[in-house]
Amino acid sequence: MKAVLSYSGGLDTSVCVKLLKEKYNCDVITVTVDVGLEDDLKEVEEKARGLGVLNHHTIDAREEFVKEYVFRAIKANASYEGYPLSTALARPIIAMKVVEIAKKEGANAISHGATGKGNDQFRFEAVFRSKAPEMKIIAPIRELNLTRKDSIEYARKNNIPIPVDIDRPYSIDDNLWGRSIEGGDLEDPDFTPPEEIFLWTKTKKTSPEVISLDFEKGVPIAIDGDRSGPVDLVMKMNEIAGSHGVGRIDMIEDRILGIKARENYECPAAMAILMAHKHLEHLVLTRNELRFKEAVDSRWSELIYRGLWTEPLREDLDAFIDRTQKRVTGHVRLRLHNMSCNVIGRGSRHALYSKDAASFDDKTIDQRDAEGMLRYHSIQAGMYEKTINRD
Repeated sequence: MKAVLSYSGGLDTSVCVKLLKEKYNCDVITVTVDVGLEDDLKEVEEKARGLGVLNHHTIDAREEFVKEYVFRAIKANASYEGYPLSTALARPIIAMKVVEIAKKEGANAISHGATGKGNDQFRFEAVFRSKAPEMKIIAPIRELNLTRKDSIEYARKNNIPIPVDIDRPYSIDDNLWGRSIEGGDLEDPDFTPPEEIFLWTKTKKTSPEVISLDFEKGVPIAIDGDRSGPVDLVMKMNEIAGSHGVGRIDMIEDRILGIKARENYECPAAMAILMAHKHLEHLVLTRNELRFKEAVDSRWSELIYRGLWTEPLREDLDAFIDRTQKRVTGHVRLRLHNMSCNVIGRGSRHALYSKDAASFDDKTIDQRDAEGMLRYHSIQAGMYEKTINRD
């Protein structure tokens, strides 16, 4: 049997290479999809080949990831329980690239290194099952019921080089939109995360910094007037916001299975850009659009968190969201300092804001006109009071 494995070079996927060969009698082909990985991809490939894989593919999907996934997430203000969906957002594109390679290689099976307790098994397999229903899915870590300690011990016995050990068993996942750190002592919700686990949000600047972020149709296009490509813009924003310690998240997250888990994330660009985008929307969209869009954004985020990128409803929601974003063009000024990010100004040619109408020092709107509306504003509450007083 020929199996194509989604390969990161980490503990679980490295162990999976050996398990697929030893336990499942598979010839293994590995695929590493670059969505902004910190690792040296050449070293990842060399590691895979050193484990005896039949072939290895490295795919640069950074541009596609930002334009087709991250930008959609920004327009949808995507967030799940306060987390901007960094890991969840990258899984569908990785899974689809794995399916593409599996079909090109004539594979019989596709594989991933997710556990049976986490979310990634849903995210990978939702794509695998919808895009390649004819292929067998192999999930060695889940099927063999391996703990992280089991995997580390198996790697040691089989001379598999791994980036973790029993004393520091952290599981780290990263892409352009965020970085997650979990496992080990971090599983205790009352344990204080050591500073060493953080990489993107170490405070390097002590003075406040003000930047202007330009948007066009809901998508960020420039920082301080400097237009750059999608990937470069997100990377630059990660650097700027992260240098002020912005984007550090420590939360109790409700996983798909219903398990509560302690999660730590670093999402400097995501936190800053999403905040700016939402403020710009409030300037240009009507109250009714904003209220309805809140429900749409929430449903969109839920679908992505649960791995249902290929669900038709996601495309339906995108159609509505894209329609609202036609007017989300303008700029937002952010003040970054001491692990905080605040909006201090915004502007747009599509603004629905009227200074004259809002000002207490202007008579453009005759205040006396409000009286007619006030007479009926709480009419039902008044009627209710009369009925209860009858008793």
